[in-house]
Amino acid sequence: MPISLITHAYKASYKISYNAPYQASYKGLLCALVVTALLIVSSHVSAKAGAPAPTRQADEGQGPYKRLILRGVNLVSGEGAPTRGPVDIVIENDIITNIVSVGHPGVPIKPIGRPKTDAVTKEMDLQGYYVLPGFIDMHGHIGGSADDIPAEYVFKLWLAHGITTVREPGSFNGLDWVMDHVQRSEQNTIVAPRIIPYLGFGIGSDGPIYSETQARNWVKQTKAKGAKGIKFFGATRKVMEAALDEANKQGLGTMMHHAQLNVKSMNALDSARLGLTTMEHWYGLPEALFTHRTIQVYPSTYNYNDEQHRFAEAGKLWDQAAKPGTAHYNAVRDELIALDFTINPTMTIYQASRDLMRERNAPWHAEYTLPTLWDFFTPSRYAHGSYWFDWGTEEEVQWRQNYHQWMTFLNDFKNHGGRVTTGSDSGYIYKIYGFGYIAELELLQEAGFNAWEVIQSATLNGAEALGLADDIGSVTIGKKADLVIIKENPIRNLKVLYGTGHYRLNEHNEPIQAGGIDYTVKDGIVYDAKALLKDVRDIVKEAKQ
Repeated sequence: MPISLITHAYKASYKISYNAPYQASYKGLLCALVVTALLIVSSHVSAKAGAPAPTRQADEGQGPYKRLILRGVNLVSGEGAPTRGPVDIVIENDIITNIVSVGHPGVPIKPIGRPKTDAVTKEMDLQGYYVLPGFIDMHGHIGGSADDIPAEYVFKLWLAHGITTVREPGSFNGLDWVMDHVQRSEQNTIVAPRIIPYLGFGIGSDGPIYSETQARNWVKQTKAKGAKGIKFFGATRKVMEAALDEANKQGLGTMMHHAQLNVKSMNALDSARLGLTTMEHWYGLPEALFTHRTIQVYPSTYNYNDEQHRFAEAGKLWDQAAKPGTAHYNAVRDELIALDFTINPTMTIYQASRDLMRERNAPWHAEYTLPTLWDFFTPSRYAHGSYWFDWGTEEEVQWRQNYHQWMTFLNDFKNHGGRVTTGSDSGYIYKIYGFGYIAELELLQEAGFNAWEVIQSATLNGAEALGLADDIGSVTIGKKADLVIIKENPIRNLKVLYGTGHYRLNEHNEPIQAGGIDYTVKDGIVYDAKALLKDVRDIVKEAKQ
């Protein structure tokens, strides 16, 4: 998410641009743009980092096993294939070594032809359960919003919702803090998903980056520190050109939130042409689709630092873009696809903009939302994303229309071969880790993706965008055992993936909460998802006391 306290950026920009009117004014203006972006990032780091994740205990996750067989499951591979089952899945030392069809639905499984067991084999009888690839959250902050968010709280919510890999954008708790968790997760000495760290552009720099040399040096230093990629918010064109070029030379991934303060000089198509691999949210995309203007239409009273202004006007942006089927619309869509560009929309993070009451009263807040997060979400002119100063029906209606046009583009982009991934950006705007991710799956279905396309966006597409598709992203022989195991059928109803389950009637005409993921497997380690949720409830309960 973009950041609060932008006032500091404006003050710094003014000071650099005008404090020495007789000295390198052009250089000062360049600095102003870059400092704006840098201070956007630095204000994001203002939150106090929470407690690091504790060492994994002996009863937290079982395995990896020398040999593990999941018996009688229904398989959703993540590769676009329909569900098939029953199958037995054989896992040896964290690698899927066989997937065997063992019968037909609705009749007992015959023992003939099933993979054999032996003294070192662990068997899990999961007949009728569904197995999917581990989910990939392409926009998952460990912290950086509210103060004192414990890493354990975030990690266990992610794993409990089937998320086995997270691209951590910005490393706003500090790269050293994040890298410590990256390494401990690789070693599985903590209960955590796999973490792919991206450092916010400019973090750690001695001052504003306003030259090509500075940009290239910063990128090289970032690579040396162990980051896997860079998150951009915006900078001058020559700085972006140099940084993106160097990032590609260094084999670093790139992602960008096209901040409105810089989007006129570089929209999503501009950055894609320069080598950006992934765009976040949707800022910069409507601007690439403008035909009757070059700058978004703002009211004369607009002030970017007033977040109600900022987000209310953002809800009108898609209506200013070219319409589906027009020549310019098709040209932008097709060029982005030709550039192998990835869109990571994070629709979930703006859901409150179209229905604030729904998000404030989500059923998981009572037991799973930390008090520090709830306070952060409460309307405030100081906290980013807490822009409910006077949010009314008109704003919500505009945002619903905005979503409709946004979703239309995403579905069209996907249908013509574009890659859409799944990210949550939770920790802001009433979105809780894990729960916000499942909401994104529902929104993709609302956009027109069928359930198998949703799962592919949540798994294989993310793995491809991260360059990890040889190891994760689908349930395939030869890949790692990153899996989601659930008794309910998520293809029929994605709501069963929520940790709180799906509200429905049972056969006795009684209302129940059905579902919730049963097991999450990461690196071959089997975690009891419901036990992880209990741990989170205990963390929240203790924090409230």
